[in-house]
Amino acid sequence: MAPLFFRTLLAFVALYVLWRGRRDERDVGIVLVLGVIATHLVISPLRTRFASVETHVFVVDIIVFLGFLWVALRSERFWPLWIAGLQLTAILGHVIKAVDIGLFPKAYAAAMVFWSYPIVLILAVGTWRSHHRFVRERQLTPI
Repeated sequence: MAPLFFRTLLAFVALYVLWRGRRDERDVGIVLVLGVIATHLVISPLRTRFASVETHVFVVDIIVFLGFLWVALRSERFWPLWIAGLQLTAILGHVIKAVDIGLFPKAYAAAMVFWSYPIVLILAVGTWRSHHRFVRERQLTPI
């Protein structure tokens, strides 16, 4: 149920980003969607998932973090930095599992999945605010 809800939420936000987003929002949206697809392609089968460090997912998460960081460092807005920070927190979940291999698979899974929801919500709010700022600035500009 949760993966279906997340993918539906992501699809709606991605469409909203394509419709109303500017460069930062679109770049973050593209990185996020590609990251979700890549994770789906490399994650372990269900019977062994999260029993040990998900090395391929770890690599995908690092690449996604670097994409978010790239947007955050060139953006004039603060919200991309929050997204990069949340992705870094997800990466730390992999590190914790590597340090403590006895970490319960469900706790590891929760650490991986939990931060995805705030990332999507921050992207949606950032897109909404950016669009309204753009409209407001356009209305104030004399023709």
